[in-house]
Amino acid sequence: MTKIYVGNLPFTTTDAEIRTLFSAHGAVDSVSLPVDRDSGQPRGFGFVEMSQADASRAIQNLNGTNLGGRSLKVNEAQDRPRSGGGGGRPGGGGARSGGGRY
Repeated sequence: MTKIYVGNLPFTTTDAEIRTLFSAHGAVDSVSLPVDRDSGQPRGFGFVEMSQADASRAIQNLNGTNLGGRSLKVNEAQDRPRSGGGGGRPGGGGARSGGGRY
């Protein structure tokens, strides 16, 4: 299974439209169009999951395609490095860091 990133989507794009667009290039396993947590509005990008062969074909044929007046950016999704969360200080330094005496 390959996850495809689809960027520069019109904010009015639906899951069904993306599924139809990608189905022309193979079987679509899933479509996900994230929305903003606070506003509930679409974020202008999404993800499609397809088999490796179908994904390669879809990426090659759909990258740069015009959808709703916007040129789509279509490529294999890259895993984002996970943050440590929490917002603490990097390196786990406590109050006693540095070369002072303890």
